[in-house]
Amino acid sequence: MIASEGYASGPAFIVQRDERPACTDKIREEEIEEEILRFDQAVETGVEQLRKLLEETQSLPVGQAGNADIFAGHLEILTDCTLYEEVTGRIRRDLENVQMALQLSADHFAAAFEAMDDAYMRERADDVRDVERRLMLILQGVEETAFHTLRETSVVVAADLTPSDTIRMNMDLVAGIITEKGGVTGHVGIIARNSGIPSLVCVGPILSKIRNRERVLLDAERGSIITSPDRETQEKFCRNAAAYRDMCKKAKENADLPCITVDGRKLSVCANAGSPEEAEQAAAYSVDGIGLFRSEFLYMRQRRFPTEEEQFEAYRSAVRSMGGREVTIRTLDIGGDKGLDYFQLPKEENPFLGCRAIRICLKRPDIFKTQLRAILRASAFGRVRIMFPMIAWVEELEKALEILNVCKKELREEGKLFDEGVETGIMIETPAAVILAQELASRVDFFSIGTNDLTQYMLAADRGNSEVAPLYNPFHPAVLRCIHHVIRAGHERHIPVGMCGELAGNIEAARLLLGLGLDEFSMSAPSTPRIKQELRAANYGEAVEAAAEALKSPYTILG
Repeated sequence: MIASEGYASGPAFIVQRDERPACTDKIREEEIEEEILRFDQAVETGVEQLRKLLEETQSLPVGQAGNADIFAGHLEILTDCTLYEEVTGRIRRDLENVQMALQLSADHFAAAFEAMDDAYMRERADDVRDVERRLMLILQGVEETAFHTLRETSVVVAADLTPSDTIRMNMDLVAGIITEKGGVTGHVGIIARNSGIPSLVCVGPILSKIRNRERVLLDAERGSIITSPDRETQEKFCRNAAAYRDMCKKAKENADLPCITVDGRKLSVCANAGSPEEAEQAAAYSVDGIGLFRSEFLYMRQRRFPTEEEQFEAYRSAVRSMGGREVTIRTLDIGGDKGLDYFQLPKEENPFLGCRAIRICLKRPDIFKTQLRAILRASAFGRVRIMFPMIAWVEELEKALEILNVCKKELREEGKLFDEGVETGIMIETPAAVILAQELASRVDFFSIGTNDLTQYMLAADRGNSEVAPLYNPFHPAVLRCIHHVIRAGHERHIPVGMCGELAGNIEAARLLLGLGLDEFSMSAPSTPRIKQELRAANYGEAVEAAAEALKSPYTILG
């Protein structure tokens, strides 16, 4: 599966895990407290390491900054009493040594996550494994050295890469990435796209077919891997790579041109961002704005809820970096796979179908109001839109708007400035929101379609599960018809409809989405020049006709 387009060549850097099996020896009763003390010390060290990693991510380039929320999730697992009680219980009850108790406990929790249907919860199993690995290395006194030998530009080949792996890699030496596992919307895919690194994921058993330092040609435009190429193959690859680079260079040179189709339809091409730094870097691509600002970054990088003033400064910084261009700020979206180590969420069998995003905000209006006040105040410094995630009920939207109006009233009374005309919208990412699109459109100023979750929920296909990876396909006719229905409902109410899911940055989908009537495309900043170029070369009338034919088909047309 292509996670990030492009061409890469170089020696293969096979990720070798410096790991040892857990000790299997049983302990004596008099050693119980000593083993528990060892676990306490390992957890303390692990927490220190993760907090340090969280701090380091704040100064990383845009592509790696997104690790912050993942490390916050690891902290949540590490400090959760459930894991602690499971490990210490095995030590006391079964006289397991601390290493074996940790391994058995992690196996238990990971298996429970892997059995779930929800993609985010399955990915949580990988988080458990990463935490287990960190603690095991601490207990065994082994340093994390998997990437210290990466000294020349290489194609990294691994079974999978964890967030801890990617932060330890020197990304300047990573020409491309190949993983046996993972998905397009997973951690590796996001990092690769934001860093502009060609990447193929979920390729199957490749480690047994590539030797360390063997020459590898990675074509992440067509999705092929060639090892030990002959001269003719190498030359053909170089020609294709050069043509691709020239195309990307030309697209970037023209990035500041308006995105208007050959027959005059004007479109917006925006960037997704997760911090003020990412927003500033996106501005360099001459984007039309920030179509999705993930506000949860600020919460995940702190050890407590950020104050109104802290949030205001962050949002204002992002707004100013856009120089008058629109910034759409999504309200707090935690729950599911995204937690806060200082905020205990209820234990749920399926958190991604439980209390998350807008549901948490409506249950905790104190947290919600603090954020809304900060966003409103930032709107005095540029064009800001407020977007509510995971709406499934009209009542949820109405309650959120009611709380927003209370915040406006308070700010007026306090004499604090904000844009009285700040626009509000919702993410369309649940089937319920699709069906209620007309009713919802009458209450907001814009829609933004989140195709990652919408595709998963519509097709009941876990996007992180390699076993059903072929079934997770946003080109499925049911998904396309949902997108068309939402766009039509929005336009009937005279509101613009955008898209901030991965499909918006898919070059194969650009003309199809144009034909369906999409007004705004939002994606990782490095993807914007090519999408702009593709849309400028398109004819809207022809795209409409092609999309109409695609909607009639009961078969998947691409993907």
